[in-house]
Amino acid sequence: MRPLLAAALATALMPLPLRAGPVEDGRAVWLDACASCHGPAARGDGPMAEILAMPVPDLTGLTAANGGSFPWLRVVHLVDGRSGLRGHGGPMPIFGALMRGDAVAADAPDGTPVITSARVLAVVAWLESVQER
Repeated sequence: MRPLLAAALATALMPLPLRAGPVEDGRAVWLDACASCHGPAARGDGPMAEILAMPVPDLTGLTAANGGSFPWLRVVHLVDGRSGLRGHGGPMPIFGALMRGDAVAADAPDGTPVITSARVLAVVAWLESVQER
């Protein structure tokens, strides 16, 4: 297969919406999969929040609550379901399958190697970008 054709085919088969960049991709995934509960700006005010049994937290204060450092690895593990929350029951109950597949390796800020999905990393990048400073 010609290199140009192979590159075009690989790009066409790339899972959507991961095409812009981590923060932009994360925002797109967030709006599709997370905003209904967590709100479009991650403030816990999504349209489903008022009917849920558990309160939905404002996620824009994660950095402040962690002494000024974004808890990247903890957030990755919460989003990908490794550290389940009672409200999530492990992987996100409705959108868990969306966060699987497209496995990638990344290094946490402390150097810990992490294997998760590109969508999870994108959501985490977006969440980090919306932290109140």
